[in-house]
Amino acid sequence: MKRYFFFILVLISLRSFSQEKDLGYFIQKARTNSPLLADYQNQIKISTLDSLLNRAAYKTQVAGNLNANYAPVINGYGYDTALSNGQMVSALVGVNKRIMSKNQLNSQADSFKLIKDALIVNKKIALKDLDKSIIAQYIAAFGTETQMEYNNKITSLLKEEEVILKKLARNSIYKQTDYLIFNATVKQQQLAALQLKQQYQNDLALLNYLTGEKDTTFVKLKTPDLTIKLNQQENSIFFKQFEIDSLKIKNSDKLIDNTYKPALSLLGDAGYNSSFIYQGYKNFGFSVGLGLSIPIYDGNQRSLQHQKNSMALATIDSYNKNFKRQYDQQLLLLNQKFNQSAATNKMLQSQLSVAETLIEANKKLLVTGDAQITEYIIALSNIISIQDAMAQNTVNKLQIINEINYWKSNE
Repeated sequence: MKRYFFFILVLISLRSFSQEKDLGYFIQKARTNSPLLADYQNQIKISTLDSLLNRAAYKTQVAGNLNANYAPVINGYGYDTALSNGQMVSALVGVNKRIMSKNQLNSQADSFKLIKDALIVNKKIALKDLDKSIIAQYIAAFGTETQMEYNNKITSLLKEEEVILKKLARNSIYKQTDYLIFNATVKQQQLAALQLKQQYQNDLALLNYLTGEKDTTFVKLKTPDLTIKLNQQENSIFFKQFEIDSLKIKNSDKLIDNTYKPALSLLGDAGYNSSFIYQGYKNFGFSVGLGLSIPIYDGNQRSLQHQKNSMALATIDSYNKNFKRQYDQQLLLLNQKFNQSAATNKMLQSQLSVAETLIEANKKLLVTGDAQITEYIIALSNIISIQDAMAQNTVNKLQIINEINYWKSNE
């Protein structure tokens, strides 16, 4: 029974270890769990409601008002009845409608649309930032996993060869000291493999932390499918920010001009309004009115506000031009690094080919007792260093692709 239980545990362990997850899984989890993205989504919905509230404010407003007033005159003392009427009761339904031109309504609508557009841009940038951080950590974990798997293979190979060398040492084909040197190398390689496994566990833990998931499962990561995405500079989401900021300033100029246009309002009420002085039962009626406000002089505030907006536009344009210069330089630098990575990989492949040939030759000599143990260990250390360099170069290349796509892609 105990053996059966142990067998089940081993199966569960192997199943969890053999489980594979890809980059898309972690990105989707991070997007789902991100409170910042949820916050932006709610702000976008709120901006739509604000726009509807603003439209409602300019529709016909209807309100009911009930007032009752009594001002007694006692022994000749009291309010002048010519002013107070002694008593008064009014129950009226009032109507108020502000008349606005089409340009004024459009300017108001544009202001809310620009607020919403800015939130959408901010959400897209937040999404890009989140994806970039997840991809970067995934690449780091994948690189550690690659090194771990290779070092595990080297460790297994060394342990097999240690058995062979041990037999040869017992038969006096190799010195005992040669075997001890080789055994120390095996122990050192086992330690390196263990440290890489621990590093991979930590990298996975950090990846799950960034995605907002509580998971300690030891899983295998699939090779990230990353390619450079082509996109025109003018379509970059980062330049959209400056465009919206400029449109906000220009729309602000329109709103300023609209406040200096004549304001017309239609007024009206209907109901009961009486002082009961004469035939109060007949005091049902209605009234209509017209309100007109014409700005004449405000101390030159309009001109000053337009001047402020002009300076704000000049500032935005300056930042936009500077960002464009840095943006272009950033992409040039990243493409340069990408090409350097390709050249480095070509050189490492050439070195690996020579190192593998040397290792194979030493393995054959080891069996016959003709190999120099120190030379074999040096060749082995060399191929491990090359493999680690190749893994690191692959990580660097993928990180560069991630960085390029961050700046160029609008997805």
